[in-house]
Amino acid sequence: MSEASSQNSRLLSGKTAIITGGASGIGLAIAKRFAIHGSTVFVVDWNEEGAVAAAHAVADSGGNAQAFGCDVSDAASVRKAFDAVFAQGRVDILVNCAGVAHVGSITSTSEEDFDRILRINVRGVYLCTRAAVEHMQQHGGGVILNMASIAGSSGLPDRFAYSTSKGAVLAMTFSVARDCLVHKIRCNAISPARVHTPFVDGFVAKNYPGREAEMMEKLGQAQPIGRMAQPEEVASLAVWLCSDEASFVTGVDYPLDGGYMNLRG
Repeated sequence: MSEASSQNSRLLSGKTAIITGGASGIGLAIAKRFAIHGSTVFVVDWNEEGAVAAAHAVADSGGNAQAFGCDVSDAASVRKAFDAVFAQGRVDILVNCAGVAHVGSITSTSEEDFDRILRINVRGVYLCTRAAVEHMQQHGGGVILNMASIAGSSGLPDRFAYSTSKGAVLAMTFSVARDCLVHKIRCNAISPARVHTPFVDGFVAKNYPGREAEMMEKLGQAQPIGRMAQPEEVASLAVWLCSDEASFVTGVDYPLDGGYMNLRG
């Protein structure tokens, strides 16, 4: 961190950001952390009620936030929500955090589930990124940050559709970074290992009733560091990558994995 930024930790002061999937989990943590660092935040989520609650939470902590309901897999819905945001002025940052998970191998994954995962996790990133790039090209540049996963670059058991979708997100990240250099648009990705979100709690409660503590311990130990990440840790990296401190960083995937990729023995 530079001397100037160490004196002023509001790394996103004056910036405006759209955060998809911002109603809960990692997206909500990013929305809150961005606001703390001075960014105006637009929370975009299919759960409009949850998006409104998230925006209120950001506002209650002194931030500036608005909420928009949006199905990221639907082009008309994305255009409507993003145009409403763009009508309020320049957007500097897009964080593609909206996504869904799925458990299953190639033989146990139905066609319907495969299509659903790709529709949200891949088509959603494409539609939102396209809208943001068109806007940023007209306003001197910007930053796009995609939420990928170690599943996109590592063989995880029973994550066929999810891994496929996150591999596509990584490929899109690199392609957009290359194509948009000329427009002063940076594009990077974060690939977390397991992050302790409400989704994980719900998944464990549903599939392992009575064994929640045991399974949470097992999930934590899958990372060499011995625990799952917290959403706020992902948010801290997101702040830096979207700030001017990272102005020389583009076309990079950052594993936030507790040593999973390189330290497994």
